[in-house]
Amino acid sequence: MTDNTARLDHVVLWVRDPLASAGFYEKAVGLEPLGVTEFAAGTTSFPSVRLNDETIFDLAPLTMAGKMNMLPGAAESAGHPVNHVCVSLPGPDFEALRTRLEEHGVPMSDISYDAYGARGTARRSFYFRDPDGNVFEARHYD
Repeated sequence: MTDNTARLDHVVLWVRDPLASAGFYEKAVGLEPLGVTEFAAGTTSFPSVRLNDETIFDLAPLTMAGKMNMLPGAAESAGHPVNHVCVSLPGPDFEALRTRLEEHGVPMSDISYDAYGARGTARRSFYFRDPDGNVFEARHYD
């Protein structure tokens, strides 16, 4: 990729069980798992899941918190709540995600309409939590 405009590269999510979380994101959310075999074998620190060609979610175990020393106080970020992460999807993928979450018994909010976001006014959106309590919003603009 040669386009150097600003983009979201990755989000690190603190999780209790990275393998279970990878399974949730693969099966209930429909994201591609990365590095699961390597994490299970102990050759990498955490697995990830791919949101799109440019963005991944790293599934960092809470046990890594003490190693997060890139800034003073960074280790205390383990478990610190971010309000939510919003994922924008095409309309059919939005519907497919909601169906998968229902099939997996994941509680969801009602659908809301005409919420403002990074790309203008989204037609519909809803919220759900992962097994570690991280809140996600799914929306579509088309």
